[in-house]
Amino acid sequence: MLLGLLLTITAGCGFKPVYMPTASGKPGPAQRELAAVAVDLLPERPGQLLRQALQERLASDSGSIPALYDLHVAFGISGEGIAVISDSAATRIRLVGSATWSLTPRNPAGPAITSGFARAGDAFNIIGVQYFASDLENEAAQRRLAEAIADQITLQLAVYFRKQAGLSG
Repeated sequence: MLLGLLLTITAGCGFKPVYMPTASGKPGPAQRELAAVAVDLLPERPGQLLRQALQERLASDSGSIPALYDLHVAFGISGEGIAVISDSAATRIRLVGSATWSLTPRNPAGPAITSGFARAGDAFNIIGVQYFASDLENEAAQRRLAEAIADQITLQLAVYFRKQAGLSG
C-alpha cells in the first residue's frame, strides 16, 4: 500500500527511472544509448581498471550494439599521507581519483555533445614493513576508486541520454 502511494506521488511529480525499460520490456532509451558507447583506451593500471569498469556498466544484455559514440576520459589518482607517526612515516594514505570525460559522436566525428567530471576518495593503511600487503591495499583502493568513478560517469551519461529521449519524444 505504501509502495503504491509512493509510486503515485513520484509519478505525479514527473519522476521517471533512468534505466526504465519500455512497455514491451525492451531496454529503454538510456540503456540503448549507453550500450552504443565505446570507451577509449586509458593509460596505466588505474586507467585500465576504470575502462574495464565502464565497459561492464555500459555493456548491453541484448547482444552487440554498434558504437555510435566515443567516450574520452582523462583519469588520475593522487595520494597523500594522512596519518604520520613520529619518524615522519605515513601509516594511512588517502587517494583521490578524478576524471574528466567527454562524449563525441562517432560517425560523423564531431565536437563533444556532453561532458562531465567525476571524483571519488578512498584510503588504506600501511602496515609496518609489510610492503606486499600495502601494495595489495593500494591496488584494492584504486579498484574501488575506478568502480566509484565508473558509477558516476555511467549515471551522468544515463541522465543525459534520458533527457535527450524526453526532448525528442
